[in-house]
Amino acid sequence: MKKVLITGARGFLGRNLTAHLKTMNDVELLLYDIENNEEELGRWLALADVVFHLAGINRPRNVKEYETGNAGFTKNVCKILRQLGRKPKIIMSSSIQAEQDNPYGKSKRRAEESLKALSRETGTPVSIYRLKNVFGKWCRPNYNSVTATFCHNIASDLPITISDPRREIELVYIDDVVARFVEEMSESSTAKNGLVSNTISSTRITLGEMAGRIQAFHEMKRHITIPDFSHRFNQQLYATYLSYVSPDALEHGLEIKADSRGNLAEFIKSRHLGQIFVSRTRPGITRGNHYHHTKTEKFLVLTGHGLIRMRHIESDDVVEYRVYGEDYHVIDIPPGYTHSITNVGEDEMVTLFWASEIFNPDRPDTYYMDVDRIDHVAGRR
Repeated sequence: MKKVLITGARGFLGRNLTAHLKTMNDVELLLYDIENNEEELGRWLALADVVFHLAGINRPRNVKEYETGNAGFTKNVCKILRQLGRKPKIIMSSSIQAEQDNPYGKSKRRAEESLKALSRETGTPVSIYRLKNVFGKWCRPNYNSVTATFCHNIASDLPITISDPRREIELVYIDDVVARFVEEMSESSTAKNGLVSNTISSTRITLGEMAGRIQAFHEMKRHITIPDFSHRFNQQLYATYLSYVSPDALEHGLEIKADSRGNLAEFIKSRHLGQIFVSRTRPGITRGNHYHHTKTEKFLVLTGHGLIRMRHIESDDVVEYRVYGEDYHVIDIPPGYTHSITNVGEDEMVTLFWASEIFNPDRPDTYYMDVDRIDHVAGRR
């Protein structure tokens, strides 16, 4: 069982790392934060095989706290390890600000130097990561992350301030940081003695574009159009935004269109995915009797008993498919086939539909033709 100490365990990085490590059966966690004391720190340093040194100060009320919370605390960790004669693997989260001469940057750089000195003098394996702008769930808004602030404020219908929409920032996702840290924990420790090459993937984006994407996420309840989630950054940013939505705002209804046949509601639209909608159909009712030239569809009956019928528009032959909700059978509707679906059961039929494009009333690509009225077959004489 590997004993892992995390300093700053209740911070943004610490909480996410803790959540991931808790899923590992061969790890025992020792969680240190501001409510713990130096005695506990010493006791846990005496036990730890790996130390994730994530504790630090970056927005103190007094500028002097940079020194005590960053350089001072790290120096004390090194002092305790020297006294104990222990050499656990140390993985530190630093910041690209360590390259700057501002008070925060200087304090982080001095913290790095303390760990480097410990490594040189004792052989303690040390890996220091100068992280960029990390974003993701559980980051504190209106503090030191513009992404967290944008997500929180937009999710709460609060205003945001953008000094320069064209300003570009480089973002690193929290799960990518955690994955790299977990890999580092398992790697050989013989050659680790300071700064490591930062191989964590990042994304560059302007403040204006990021705010626009988050605002679009916020409006998805109304227009139900989702972005292209094949782009991983969209997945990451949407997950981050959603983590700031209040629980009482996670629920939303769909616009229901009802008539004598039953009702229908659009669920999801996407320029990359097409459109998904669901319908409830009363017994004996038929939907459809139309065809498309380019649009394709998939029908999936979820509950009830349906009869799907289709016919090539240049043929007299009708093909039938009986579908039952408990079977989850999907029927593909090709272009050039007029088609219909009838509820032939005794109860309401619920059907999920997918179309390859979002419905455009100016170019619907939908043409009425009764499946049974073969005298209306296109092209027949």
